[in-house]
Amino acid sequence: MTEPSKTPLLDRINDPADLRKFPEDQLQKLADELRQETVRFVSFTGGHLGASLGVIELTLALHYVFNTPQDKLLWDVGHQSYPHKILTGRRSRMPTLRQGNGLSGFTKRSESVYDPFGAAHTSTSISAALGMAVARDFQGQDHDVIAVIGDGAMSAGMAYEAMNNAGSMNSRLIVILNDNDMSIAPPVGAMSAYLSKLISSKPYRSIRHVLAELAKKFPRGLEVAARKAEEYARGLVTGGTLFEELGFFYVGPIDGHNFEHLLPVLKNLRDDREAGPVLVHVVTKKGHGYPPAEKSADKYHGVGRFNVLTGEQVKVRANAPSYTDTFARGLIKEAEHDDKIVAITAAMPAGTGLDKFGARFPDRCFDVGIAEQHAVTFAAGLACEGFKPFTAIYSTFLQRAYDQVAHDVALQSLPVRFALDRAGLVGADGATHAGAFDLAYMCCLPRMIVMAAGDEADLMHMVATAVAIDDRPSAFRYPRGEGLGVDMPERGIPLEIGKGRILREGTSIAILSIGTRLKEALKAADELAARGLSTTVADARFAKPLDHDLIRLLARNHPVLITVEEGTAGGFAAHVMQFMATDGLLDNGLKFRPMVLPDIYIDQDKPETQYDIAGLNASQIVGTALAALGQLKDAAAAVRA
Repeated sequence: MTEPSKTPLLDRINDPADLRKFPEDQLQKLADELRQETVRFVSFTGGHLGASLGVIELTLALHYVFNTPQDKLLWDVGHQSYPHKILTGRRSRMPTLRQGNGLSGFTKRSESVYDPFGAAHTSTSISAALGMAVARDFQGQDHDVIAVIGDGAMSAGMAYEAMNNAGSMNSRLIVILNDNDMSIAPPVGAMSAYLSKLISSKPYRSIRHVLAELAKKFPRGLEVAARKAEEYARGLVTGGTLFEELGFFYVGPIDGHNFEHLLPVLKNLRDDREAGPVLVHVVTKKGHGYPPAEKSADKYHGVGRFNVLTGEQVKVRANAPSYTDTFARGLIKEAEHDDKIVAITAAMPAGTGLDKFGARFPDRCFDVGIAEQHAVTFAAGLACEGFKPFTAIYSTFLQRAYDQVAHDVALQSLPVRFALDRAGLVGADGATHAGAFDLAYMCCLPRMIVMAAGDEADLMHMVATAVAIDDRPSAFRYPRGEGLGVDMPERGIPLEIGKGRILREGTSIAILSIGTRLKEALKAADELAARGLSTTVADARFAKPLDHDLIRLLARNHPVLITVEEGTAGGFAAHVMQFMATDGLLDNGLKFRPMVLPDIYIDQDKPETQYDIAGLNASQIVGTALAALGQLKDAAAAVRA
């Protein structure tokens, strides 16, 4: 006999239309099965577990009440969307989550009609949802648009900008505030649920409208007093005054794990076709229903593979310290000798290594929330007063604060230090988190010093170098993952600004690397040497200012010069080429070949596979060198190998 299914209800769902056939009294059992299945899948793919477990009931309720995909459901960031993926026809593909050619770890328009807006960066949902709601109104359509945004995402100013705009336009829009940093005691929760059901109902809203019209018949003072009294009473009970001021009708807080609380409110809002913008305050708990995740919400926000029964994560022994840990170690060492050093992160203390710095120097570490723009200008203010701020932000997230980098920091030549983690390609997090553009967008800023570590020891030296730069801004970039296992200094030594280094000397080919493709450049040199081609390998270290002497040496003494960088066109190679053109180095037949990230977005995969797709591994460097020398057949064979 075959073993009975452990998810008999979930097995009957191919899409949300199947879900809506279930009676309400079966939804909790279905939630239990969906939670079990979410844990099972993430246990062997890794990913964002805690946030997904926290919205199991909410996900079911939204798809149950609303007619998705005709009704548009947007998940902010998207890291809580795994249950949504399971319910929307992607269950069989969940084992491919975050893998090459598999499901994205976030929402993605090209993946499903149930993903109306792609996301992986935070606080975009309300803006996009408002755009969709206005487009609906223009076209005379009548579907709902629902944005689900977490409380953490509400620390970003963009969310409030969108709400302010939505409140003034009065288009019908539902925003679900998923608050997973708050608890409701049972009696308060029951009262809140009753009030939420009442005030979200059409009769209440109609009565409220009638009373509002009636109040206008009274003298002006009485009308204002009556309105203020009601707003104060509702704000006192529900905490919704801020959202009311932004023009939203506030409902909540309600228990996001209780279908008896969720369903009536959502149905009331669905059925009221005259409502304008509404915010529903839903309280959930990260990791809900899976004890290991409940006990350690931060640890289970993003996880690797783990044992379902114990929750113990599968540990992979590192051969070398990670670049992130190296940065943290280097900064701590410097801060022990300089009390002007402070560190800033935008809600990513663990991801940037600043949790370690904060444990050592709690008064000198600032987590400003998901507010990269504020983080940069906050650092600028500190720099104005003689402090040495290190702003540690993922390369892809610093894009959100580029105006502040350009206007508030670079234009005033303030010595803010930017530590750009996750430079280059990042594996399972895919294109949304790849640090592909920072070399281009930082190198174009006047007086900005831009460094890229070739290995983890070099990163220690660059931290020390940034400390010593006190008259202009600086940035140093480094990738996700482990270093190379090189010997590490106890403390970094400041580098000479704008000077690179030669690691291997030859005569036929010159490879000028910037960043951690240096390892591949050295490997390529070995392969070229085996073919009888003597190769020089240099590490530029500085993308700006360039080492002009080093570039002249390489250009004048080799027939072929190749630059290699983990960034897009317009970065390091573009500056090298401009210098060589104006310096006359291209006039004598030099064959210059820039190797950069291709003009495409590269989806999630193993990093080595991503760099093969990008054409930046050793075999492709060899192929580029051979092709430049006219050895086309050998070049093709080298790349295939």
